[in-house]
Amino acid sequence: MDQGNTAFVLISAALVLLMTPGLAFFYGGMVKAKSVVSMMMLSWGSLGLVGVLWVLYGYAVSFGSSASSTFIGIPGWFGIDTASIGLTAETAGALGEQTGNYPSMAFVAFQATFAIITVALISGAIADRAKFGGWMVFAGIWATLVYFPVANWVFNYGPDTTANGDGWLVQLGVIDFAGGTAVHINAGAAGLALALVLGKRFGFSKGITQPHNVPLTLLGVALLWFGWFGFNAGSELAADGKASIAFINTLAAPAAAMVGWIIVEKMRHGKATSIGAGSGAVAGLVAITPACVDLDPVWGMVLGLVAGALCALAIDLKFALGFDDSLDVVGIHLVGGIVGTLFIGVFGRTGGFAFGNGFEQLGKQAIGAGAVLVYSFVLAYLIGLAIEKTVGFRVKAEDEIAGIDTVVHGEEAYAFGNDRV
Repeated sequence: MDQGNTAFVLISAALVLLMTPGLAFFYGGMVKAKSVVSMMMLSWGSLGLVGVLWVLYGYAVSFGSSASSTFIGIPGWFGIDTASIGLTAETAGALGEQTGNYPSMAFVAFQATFAIITVALISGAIADRAKFGGWMVFAGIWATLVYFPVANWVFNYGPDTTANGDGWLVQLGVIDFAGGTAVHINAGAAGLALALVLGKRFGFSKGITQPHNVPLTLLGVALLWFGWFGFNAGSELAADGKASIAFINTLAAPAAAMVGWIIVEKMRHGKATSIGAGSGAVAGLVAITPACVDLDPVWGMVLGLVAGALCALAIDLKFALGFDDSLDVVGIHLVGGIVGTLFIGVFGRTGGFAFGNGFEQLGKQAIGAGAVLVYSFVLAYLIGLAIEKTVGFRVKAEDEIAGIDTVVHGEEAYAFGNDRV
């Protein structure tokens, strides 16, 4: 057993887990003061629920052997028993055993954190108007029917680490090192679907989303960026040269994306804002996720610059097309994920046109992005619609106008007055 790699994987898992509370801060600072508790609870609820589902059956579906089908892992049991399912070469073996150079359960823990934050990302599209109960029902069903199968498509390399694994996108040869499709396109498409199901907030127009607490949002960006080093570099599952490339790209790309976003913001609106800088950094992190070991750092910065500029423009699509994506899940995660996924097919070292290998890889990347987008959107729309028509997903109009923290959770984010200490 390599204790260094074991520590690397476990620390990376902890870093990625920290991203979900970081996301809660990021989202929470951007909503109204009277709905910040509700907004943050959508992320915390995802952490609790998906963490449980992952242990019960999520890992089995995501990384189980698909001998009879390349669509989804086939679990035949309840709970984690790594001796009973087909795993990657690094994680095959009995529960807790070391089979590559770290314990198999370290990989189980690492992948759990990806499932948690993917679900939490969706919540930004329905800020200020979602019932907590409806969200929890959606989160459980969507994780089961969408995230776990898609993780199998993208991350399940079967008995080895070649393109002969169980996931059908792995077999196709789609490059997605850390989750541009499985995490960001997946969550972005679901966010768009839910924004359509729940409809627009009252008074929806440009300027409706004025952050109530900018420092809180920037704290969230800082935690997300910090955790993202575990997200990208940790996906190598070893403290080696590839992890180092992923690390520097996770620094360079979002830095360039921040510059790209604020340039567009300055040109369009006359001011470069701190929220724009933070959003630009997140857009760059999203875009570099699938490409973090397939691009040299200079190309990583090019990707970041392009993604920052495009995402800054894309956030206004909701006004042009008439859907209320409250906190720009579509504009940042869906668009950024698509840009990063397709960029590999043109400039990636293992199949890009810029290095003389034609556009074959670009076609594979487009298929991967399109398949995840359509699958996630359709399932999320149907799940969300069913919840809205049955138990209800959107809060009452009067509750939305008054603020949903006290109605849904019986709490206030900020208490002022002589009756509070």
